[in-house]
Amino acid sequence: MEQKESKTDVSSEEIKDILENYKTVAVVGLSPKEDKPSYQVASYLQSKGFRIVPIRPLGNNILGEKVYSSLLEVPFGIDVVDIFRKPEAVLEIVKEAIEKNAKVVWMQEGVINNEAAELARKAGIRVVMDRCIKKEHQKLLG
Repeated sequence: MEQKESKTDVSSEEIKDILENYKTVAVVGLSPKEDKPSYQVASYLQSKGFRIVPIRPLGNNILGEKVYSSLLEVPFGIDVVDIFRKPEAVLEIVKEAIEKNAKVVWMQEGVINNEAAELARKAGIRVVMDRCIKKEHQKLLG
């Protein structure tokens, strides 16, 4: 039985390396609503020492951090671009991640865009697709 490419394209060791070494995470599509998965994931990461950078069209602050309308607006470096958007929105986000010199593009569970993943890889960006960064952190680093 063939597995989805997205589940097999990155090892647990690589994910652990990403989580241990990259601490500035732009959360694209971060909701200010506490019951939303994006908020819960960002809040968890923040509690584990990650710097969260909220990316969404509207808003002033989420989790005490300034909201930016795009990755390109962020005036400092970003390590990981964590994407909570529909798959068809991912390609434009990846183009911004490349321009921003991000190290990792992380597409959350259910977010699969192979074209965007390939573009990121060609630009030297590590890609994690269809996985939850919070669940991976809990599993690998507790």
